[in-house]
Amino acid sequence: MSDDRIIVGTISGSFGVHGDVRLKSFCADPEALADYTPLTRADGTEIMTIVIKGQTKGALIARVDGITTKEEADGLRGMDLFARRDQLPSLPDDEFYHTDLVGLMAFDTGGEKLGRIKAVQTNGAEDLLEVISPTDKDTVLVPFTKAIVPTVDLAAGRLVIDPPGGLFSDEAAD
Repeated sequence: MSDDRIIVGTISGSFGVHGDVRLKSFCADPEALADYTPLTRADGTEIMTIVIKGQTKGALIARVDGITTKEEADGLRGMDLFARRDQLPSLPDDEFYHTDLVGLMAFDTGGEKLGRIKAVQTNGAEDLLEVISPTDKDTVLVPFTKAIVPTVDLAAGRLVIDPPGGLFSDEAAD
């Protein structure tokens, strides 16, 4: 499991010439990101205030503390924003923060080790678990659904995958 910081967004560049930024939010309600301030940038700098000014294709338009020019906003491109875990809402038993899934060991329903969760990818329709094999050579993308991942045990550091036929076999690559 991760530390007490959870990534809640990324600055994807400038918007306009007055220092506004394009902000990709990872929150269920994208505009809620502003409610979790102060946020911490990846470099450790705190952002005390974020003002959401609107939306554009795939991003929020926001004003961030101390950023007043397009050049300053462009300099933040790719900057991750983190909130403290205790600032975020508690989740129901069947929901998880992506950061809590990364690093878990994955087993099949028979107890065989399938690998470790390397990342969680969001594609719009459903999340995908990127499982890296025990040999650290191959990765497999697994839909993160209740039917395919029936058990997630954060305390034990493991989850169970009931993969569709061929997903983890060498025959799937043929």
